[in-house]
Amino acid sequence: MTTAIAVANQKGGVGKTTTTINLGAALARLGHGVLIVDFDPQANASASLNVRPEPGRSSYDLVLGHATLLEVVVPSGQEMLSIIPATSDLAGAEIELAAALGREFRLKTALEGVAMSYNFVLIDCPPSVGLLTVNALTAAHEVIIPVQCEYLALEGLGQFTNTLELVRRNLNRGLRLRGLLLTMYDRRTTLSQQVADEVRRHFPNTFRAVIPRSVRAAEAPSHGLPIQAYDPSSPAAIAYGELAEEMLRKEGEAMEVAP
Repeated sequence: MTTAIAVANQKGGVGKTTTTINLGAALARLGHGVLIVDFDPQANASASLNVRPEPGRSSYDLVLGHATLLEVVVPSGQEMLSIIPATSDLAGAEIELAAALGREFRLKTALEGVAMSYNFVLIDCPPSVGLLTVNALTAAHEVIIPVQCEYLALEGLGQFTNTLELVRRNLNRGLRLRGLLLTMYDRRTTLSQQVADEVRRHFPNTFRAVIPRSVRAAEAPSHGLPIQAYDPSSPAAIAYGELAEEMLRKEGEAMEVAP
């Protein structure tokens, strides 16, 4: 069964795209089929894998019904990892879908039938709580919230978790918060540790894996590669591997206790 995960936070610059790409690559390296959905008009996930969609073959065309799922999925260049790329046209979808029937369910409907092909679908969300993010949350089974280990890290998190609850109550009763992910951690600073402690105090379901601040991870997108392919021995690559293993371990435990 496919698990669809929205990587979301209304704050920008917290590592959503980096997490989507590198978690996807780490899961793929462990033998799991992964589909990344670039659902951000900035299209950074697509650029990070050096993927440029053909005209009429992007996530915008998928959600507007101009193209089918099979027409928009392309290889990422990494084994077991595919992507639905985005373009800046996606920004117009917010307006074009505003009066559409079932506007919150467009992505969910478009992704139907993907379950036989992938173990995980990772949706890279824009840094806002607009119709695109609501579509992603409605289509997802779970949410991962990246949180940067910097000042004001908790700013807006309460509002975003309230949004999750509204989506759960009105649009997607099965949606659950998989966990918060600490990103841009700098072990040399007291501030990073203080922020990490504060996040864990407020959110016990924060992942044990912590993503360090990394120059190599910042360089990898310029080469069109996830960090696992660019520098597999780097601390960031190791951290995303640990995150993938933690997710799979928890998934296995959930299956064991399921009736």
